[in-house]
Amino acid sequence: MADTPDTDGLGLVDMLDLLKPVPEPEAISMMPQTQGWIWLAVAVVIVLIWGCVILVRRRHASAYRREALAELRSAAADPVKMASIVRRAALVAFPRRQVAALVGQDWVRFLNGSCPDAPFTGSAAEAFVAAPYQQNPRANPELEGQCRVWLRTHKAGAVK
Repeated sequence: MADTPDTDGLGLVDMLDLLKPVPEPEAISMMPQTQGWIWLAVAVVIVLIWGCVILVRRRHASAYRREALAELRSAAADPVKMASIVRRAALVAFPRRQVAALVGQDWVRFLNGSCPDAPFTGSAAEAFVAAPYQQNPRANPELEGQCRVWLRTHKAGAVK
């Protein structure tokens, strides 16, 4: 016990000054201790990158829809403009040889066949087909809603 200092006659504060601080433990490594965790982290990063690539591709592939919907909002329910917007969107979404020559009821059947909700029916379908050939077609808000449904829900490249 030669290493212990003589504490006789020392006060409490003096004895506290003689205490040595407790040594701090070594820092804990953030590196995984097994290779399994490293491989799991690599797999998660790859899946996240793949998911981001898929999302970017889908967003790019549906850009024509967003542009057509924005243009439809500014069309002021004009049937001629709406028919033109839907036609251009269809030309982007489907092969040109499949869409370009369609007119009249064939055009309406094509639109309804490419959309699960089949929005163009009855008098609205007739107004949609006839509007581009009329001198002063009337504004048709119902037709605008049907065009919006088709633009949002049609299945590009697939026709029943």
